[in-house]
Amino acid sequence: MFSDEIEKISWEETTREIYAKTDTDVQRALGKEYPDIEDFKALISPAAAPYLEVMARLSRQYTLQRFGKTISMYIHLYLTNSCTNSCIYCGFNHNNPMARVILTDEEIINEYKAIKKLAPFENLLLITGENPAKAGVDYIERALKMAKPYFSNLQIEVMPLKTEEYYRLTRAGLNRVICFQETYNKANYKTYHPRGMKSRFKWRINGFDRMGQAGVHKIGMGVLIGLEEWRTDVTMIAHHLRYLQKHYWKTRYSVNFPRMRSSKSGFQPNIVMSDRELAQLTFAMRIFDRDVDISYSTRESAAFRNNMATLGVTSMSTESKTEPGGYFTYPQALEQFHVSDERTALQMEKDLRSLGREPV
Repeated sequence: MFSDEIEKISWEETTREIYAKTDTDVQRALGKEYPDIEDFKALISPAAAPYLEVMARLSRQYTLQRFGKTISMYIHLYLTNSCTNSCIYCGFNHNNPMARVILTDEEIINEYKAIKKLAPFENLLLITGENPAKAGVDYIERALKMAKPYFSNLQIEVMPLKTEEYYRLTRAGLNRVICFQETYNKANYKTYHPRGMKSRFKWRINGFDRMGQAGVHKIGMGVLIGLEEWRTDVTMIAHHLRYLQKHYWKTRYSVNFPRMRSSKSGFQPNIVMSDRELAQLTFAMRIFDRDVDISYSTRESAAFRNNMATLGVTSMSTESKTEPGGYFTYPQALEQFHVSDERTALQMEKDLRSLGREPV
């Protein structure tokens, strides 16, 4: 399990190593055919900042070789904002005074139909808060089965599950699971997640092993940029990715680096990442791994996403509503966060085509 592996990696030492990287280390990393973790550290380090243009060209080249000009577009559907966790940065925090919504079967079907009217979507991501008693595996399985007549590629972002539960959902049509570790800093993890199942660091981090054991077709990984030192956190993702690829080599992988915003809970990000830094990270990840899918959410602006669509990003969410039932049923429900890219799916498709991309 990866919880055993991460115990061998020092957070503090990793941070020191990243910031100790030199111009020579960066040039060596850029010249290697198969970069390793040390090369990745160099490419995300401050020493690599002057090489952004070189990194962008390499990232574009590797992306075209592996993915062509295709950009996968998908849409979120929040099924519920009910949650038993008390994550201090989340608008769905259990302690926040708000109306809790769990969509009924009829309402879920109405949402599916409303989404299909927006654009001919085939890629759907179903999202829930973490409330296994009221919106657990039975509920998620039912939602997946109801989605199959409308969508061909079904994804979930829900609480970590048992291996047999992931397998059960794959039998119901599940293709991909997305789970954000939020931060790999074990020492500070419980500061952000004081109560609820999410406070269990080991259970969450080993969820990716359970996905692999269940034969999930694609696993999505990520951290929240804004909690801890981002360069160290994404290096832990690189370690985790290599571990998973070694043990579950039939599975495909994706990464996402959402930059945090202020939430209804009053949380302010501890770390602010600039556009240039996010671009540097994106290029570094593509150079490090040519096969991994790099995804951007609607947290990022339309202009920035357009630019990165030609340089390394291979999938994007679109026309996202971050409140449950936001497309048809409950348009006024409290949202988890406010999006930056407010384009419609059809407008985004048009913009991507104008850039020479092929949105799917």
